[in-house]
Amino acid sequence: MKRIAIYTLTSELHDEQAVSAVTNEFLSSLPIDYDFRGCDFSDYGSHPLSLIFVRTGGTEGIFLRLLSSLNSKLTTHSKQSSPFYLLASGKSNSLAASMEILSYLQQNGLQGEILHGAPEYITRRIRLLAQVEEARMKLRGSRLGIVGAPSDWLISSQANKEVVKERLGIELIDIPMQELLDTIAATPLDSTLCPMPECCDPDLCASLPNGIRKSLSGAHQIYKALKTLISNHQLQGFTLRCFDLLSAVHNTGCLALARLNAEGIVAGCEGDVPAMLSMSISQALTGVSGFQANPARINPETGEILFAHCTIPLNMVERYEFDTHFESGIGVGIRGYMKEGPVTIFKVSGDLTRCFVEEGELVKNQAQPDLCRTQQIIRLSDPSKAHYFLTHPIGNHHIIVNGHHKALLQAVIGTAAQSSLLDS
Repeated sequence: MKRIAIYTLTSELHDEQAVSAVTNEFLSSLPIDYDFRGCDFSDYGSHPLSLIFVRTGGTEGIFLRLLSSLNSKLTTHSKQSSPFYLLASGKSNSLAASMEILSYLQQNGLQGEILHGAPEYITRRIRLLAQVEEARMKLRGSRLGIVGAPSDWLISSQANKEVVKERLGIELIDIPMQELLDTIAATPLDSTLCPMPECCDPDLCASLPNGIRKSLSGAHQIYKALKTLISNHQLQGFTLRCFDLLSAVHNTGCLALARLNAEGIVAGCEGDVPAMLSMSISQALTGVSGFQANPARINPETGEILFAHCTIPLNMVERYEFDTHFESGIGVGIRGYMKEGPVTIFKVSGDLTRCFVEEGELVKNQAQPDLCRTQQIIRLSDPSKAHYFLTHPIGNHHIIVNGHHKALLQAVIGTAAQSSLLDS
């Protein structure tokens, strides 16, 4: 099945032969791959993106008669909040009818958009929407675990479970910290020098300081225990109250999270639920969870921000080193070096009413001893956006993703939250 389906609305007053000629001319101007469904709406909503081509005027009543059925089909495919996308050509009063339909939808609390303009613009917009809707389909029905609870210092990093389920289709699952600790205790400890040769260089492990080298087996034990929890609860991701591990097992979850994120499982730190949701959205769109980090220093005049944290997905970096966890000086932390170049900084609030999305450049990786191990200096494309962090931030953790993805992230959150992007 193709990603895009095109359905049609046509007034009986218009000559079908003439309308078909216009249809062929219009659709051939759009270099996209699609299923042409015509006036057969029986599978409406089953594709990631469904477009309704309003071919002529006088089709408003036809759409109104179909609306209840179309909404029902969207519900069947778990796409209750999906907008109606109306294709409009510049002929046969297509645009006028589309405007009347969109106005009706908005009067009745439904979302929609008219795709109209130059073929190049329409094509770009369709491709973006297809990617966005495909990502939203990936999110629907996913289960994300909260292992433990948000760390005590994350006083603003909660989430509204009902809103998250309704608007993103994500179910948040509470998992007691004791369940993880019991699973760790029941997981055999691998005593080999390098328990994870598939993800690192055994020679690197052999050259590590004795304390870090001894911690590797325990870090791998935590990784295997988390994999067990993921399987038992059928999770697509989780956030971990990781600092509890410092006292409970004298180790950290940094290496486990770095590996799991690289394997496609969203794995967040400190029980930060909004950060986990942001990582899940990022992964659905780009295939990478993103680097969860907090600003350590900001220059509000130049827009340069130093971000740091002790873990980063291993598939985001060109190389990495093992160190201790910064705050505690124990366990295994990750110092990752990401390729310099374009990045996007992203964070969504736990009630999905606010988000921050801004593009920038990673200008330098550094390795100062007085900060969390992975350290990135990022310069925002718009330096004035740095004031957001000092005036109305969404918590401290933000997600950093390779590449520029502002339009995609705005589209996902703008649709899901049904609100303006207050901070982007």
